[in-house]
Amino acid sequence: MPSPSLLPRLFGLLAFAAMVPVGASETPAAWSVSRQMIVVTTDGWNVDHGSLRAYVREGTHWKQDGPAADVTIGRHGSAWGVGLNPPEQGGPVKKEGDGRSPAGVFRIGEAFGYADSSATALPYRGLTASDYCVDVNSSPYYNQIVDEKKVGEKAVEGATEPMRRDLHFDGDHAYRIGFVIEHNPDGRKGAGSCIFAHLWKSPTSPTAGCTAMTDTTMERLLGWLDPGKKPVFVLLPKTEYARLREAWNLPAP
Repeated sequence: MPSPSLLPRLFGLLAFAAMVPVGASETPAAWSVSRQMIVVTTDGWNVDHGSLRAYVREGTHWKQDGPAADVTIGRHGSAWGVGLNPPEQGGPVKKEGDGRSPAGVFRIGEAFGYADSSATALPYRGLTASDYCVDVNSSPYYNQIVDEKKVGEKAVEGATEPMRRDLHFDGDHAYRIGFVIEHNPDGRKGAGSCIFAHLWKSPTSPTAGCTAMTDTTMERLLGWLDPGKKPVFVLLPKTEYARLREAWNLPAP
């Protein structure tokens, strides 16, 4: 039994511990199991392009895997999205139709493309002319890719994201191959929808809120990504990346 002189100190420590929320020292716990990370950094909130790097985790350290690549993002830059990270103060907040790419840490979802199959370990969706991503706030399918033939025309009415862009928009190849960035996975109304990594039109063509890149970069990523390694996608302005790097256990620049 502790001596009487130590009891007040012991009780004080126990009281402090009781006030600290469970997991308070584990801010990045949601992605602590991740062993692959794609990182996009930009020069500021309102910048529409940046650099992409892929990393693998060896023990507790991240190691870059492959060369950096140029990407374009939303035409109005980036804004805090809804993902794995806790909400942050400062900077714009992602909203439907704002032309900004979501910033934060996000799970990587299924791959998709115009072909029936793809050389990727990710779950893959071969797209058809009736597949839409629903960007209509009032729809029960908001922020989901659905087949119009299965859910009905009414369910996708007003949606502006047909996934077979080659068939709907004169051969547009943007979604020939790509993958889902799981922003706003619970479909919070108005928080932004249909966020993908896809192919760019050119190095100077920003997106409506996605991250776009060359065919070569996308093919490399799709062949590299392993769902067993719980990959995540990170997008941050450089100042925010520097501020959060240690707390979020992000790779050193």
